[in-house]
Amino acid sequence: MTIKSPSAACAVSVVMPMYNAEKYLGETLESVLAQTLQDFEVILVNDCSTDNGRRVAESYLKKFGGRLKLYDNVVNSKASGTRNRGLLLSRGEYVFFLDSDDLIKADALEKMYELAKKHDADVVSLGAFHRMEEDAKKIKATSSRNEKIFEGREGDFFVDDDLLWRLEKPFNYRFYGVPWLRMFRRDFLIGNGIFFPENVSSCEDVVWKHGFLLLAKRIVHTKMIFNYYRMSDESLTRTKRNNVQYINYRMNTIFYGIKWIDDIMNKSEFIKKNPEYRYKILADFTDDMFRRLLQTVRKRNWTDETVYSLVRQEFGKNFGKYNAMVPVLCSLINGHKKSIEDDEIHIAELESRLNKGAHS
Repeated sequence: MTIKSPSAACAVSVVMPMYNAEKYLGETLESVLAQTLQDFEVILVNDCSTDNGRRVAESYLKKFGGRLKLYDNVVNSKASGTRNRGLLLSRGEYVFFLDSDDLIKADALEKMYELAKKHDADVVSLGAFHRMEEDAKKIKATSSRNEKIFEGREGDFFVDDDLLWRLEKPFNYRFYGVPWLRMFRRDFLIGNGIFFPENVSSCEDVVWKHGFLLLAKRIVHTKMIFNYYRMSDESLTRTKRNNVQYINYRMNTIFYGIKWIDDIMNKSEFIKKNPEYRYKILADFTDDMFRRLLQTVRKRNWTDETVYSLVRQEFGKNFGKYNAMVPVLCSLINGHKKSIEDDEIHIAELESRLNKGAHS
């Protein structure tokens, strides 16, 4: 029997952003229809699709018996803006985000909702998911961070009300950022203003996860696996960019991501009383973003001036009083690049000496 709070219209709202999802939307909706917990609604937000995805969604309205709500964005709002709108339109006690080309197991909503209610959790978090082939006929791999989350712990789940434990290591070391690996108390997200950062162009989920990890009073971590992530060549994360575009793509995340995370930390009494953790969080985040950026930049022998010029072309109008920080950030990029190159040369020299010693 489902127990709802007086203000909730249903137990779970499944929030689904949709953009050109005609090819897979039917399969995704079928996986929701098959749920063992039927006290749900689906908030499907069409983000200005140019295919027949909306027509596919309309064909399912009757099957859902009023539980499928279809909305249209007036302008293309990308995944973050579309999820935010879906969250605000939802009426469930808990919210589950689902991408329009992925699948979930039949007991996903029921099991997560049961854990959330039993432990009065703000979040139920999964540490693993299946990667499936595009045609959904075969699981290609299972990606997991459970070995890091459950290190030193027994059992298939544990209740986490320890912010210090979450801060022990960089968030990216243990926690996936993707929203579809979790169920959230709706009032927790909205009440704390944990909305997806709409001006961040890449890794918006990496930015966003700082919100619930820093502000949740109680998280239930479970080893259960419910999600099938479709390895589609049409994924936005596989968009090809040249080096200049990639630099600006990543720098966007650093500039606007730091601001978003800083605003979230201003809501945490713990961070206010322990400012050293503010530095650690921002340093870990920036280091992670630069690591991703360096994967491309180090392929080019660019000077500091070149990187600075490229970044300023994109972000110059937004630097404002922080303009002086930009050369420092750009120097860091090339400084790290040079350090890596020097280490590689040194390693190659050592390997050469070892090989000569082995054959002498």
